[in-house]
Amino acid sequence: MEKIEKNHVLTEGCESLGIQLSKKQEEQFANYYNILIEWNQVMNLTGITDYDEVMRKHFVDSLSIVKAIDINKRSALLDVGTGAGFPGLPLKIVYPHLRVVLLDSLNKRINFLNEVTAKLGLTGIETIHGRAEDYARQKDYREQFDIVVSRAVANLASLSEYCIPYTKNKGLFISYKSGNVDTEYKEAKKAVFLLGGREKEVVKFMLPGSDIERSLVVIEKVKSTPKTYPRKAGLPAKEPIK
Repeated sequence: MEKIEKNHVLTEGCESLGIQLSKKQEEQFANYYNILIEWNQVMNLTGITDYDEVMRKHFVDSLSIVKAIDINKRSALLDVGTGAGFPGLPLKIVYPHLRVVLLDSLNKRINFLNEVTAKLGLTGIETIHGRAEDYARQKDYREQFDIVVSRAVANLASLSEYCIPYTKNKGLFISYKSGNVDTEYKEAKKAVFLLGGREKEVVKFMLPGSDIERSLVVIEKVKSTPKTYPRKAGLPAKEPIK
């Protein structure tokens, strides 16, 4: 296993976001990287494996949400389509007060996330295996989170149907996007409105230490989502609301 030296990419990236990591948190991120690379040899978790690249493009990117909101004022976070745990796990490491739920449709990834959670000594975190459309109909999850996030690669209209039903009134759904999202943002307006949300802002920035353009699409929940949404599994992706 690769020996990890002090991680300047991570610490400097965090400092540029106004985040000061403790020694314990630096160690947790290093261990997270090691477990990710180990598991990635037997299953596809990420195409990015270089140490500095993982620190920048996965960990720092996950934490960049602080450009849009004050996480310290939030208590319950759901990460929809979390994959290898981004952005939910890095946010839990830095903000341990958060109650975090990680949702993914592939059980192998849930097994990976459970191992990371155990080895990093994280508490107040839950992993659930299933489809977003199904869990959004359960009262324990529907409209129970003051912040819902997703870095999943999907159309914003589809993501809105996955995520807004989980968001509490006055809570936020935040989608991590790359590059220019103006057209996609406009095309998702009807979906956002029907689902009980309204567009709050789009925060555009360069990923610290890179020339990569990123956008955070911030949607505020202003009324309850109609019971007809989300539609049955598969439909939000196949036929986005237009």
